Amino acid sequence: MKYPVIIHKDEDTGYGVTIPDIPGCFTCGDTQEEAILNIQESVELYYHGEDISEPPAPSQMEDLLNSDLYTRDSFLYLADIDFAFIAPKTQRVNITVPEYKLVKIDRAAKARGISRSAFFVDSAEQHIRDLSVEKTVKRAVPHEIQQRSDRPGQHYID
Repeated sequence: MKYPVIIHKDEDTGYGVTIPDIPGCFTCGDTQEEAILNIQESVELYYHGEDISEPPAPSQMEDLLNSDLYTRDSFLYLADIDFAFIAPKTQRVNITVPEYKLVKIDRAAKARGISRSAFFVDSAEQHIRDLSVEKTVKRAVPHEIQQRSDRPGQHYID
């Protein structure tokens, strides 16, 4: 569903995003593109653990243009926010896994007291979080520090 958000930039900072239809929910990024990409995650984190049955109705852009949130230094953007996480539907999938790895997966799932499906989902979500952290770290590390291609995981400074 499309929601109007307000993007603003202050001097000496990145871009901030206010999501007026979700009071207290905001995000930011070093660039406009990054700030926009962070909107979905921000909404999911905001509602994490909350018990809501349906998403809020989106505001009219005209109403936001006349609100105190909108200033000369900001602009409106229509963000596509997916609220499927509120009442997630399950979907059956078929994957191919080497048998010996499936045995290891089943042992690990049993040790945690969860199903194979839950183990796959938890593992995938952890991998996604790790990739997100890795992306953040790569942006934070000066470009002079690069990974050595002959020794993965080791870095050197030019």
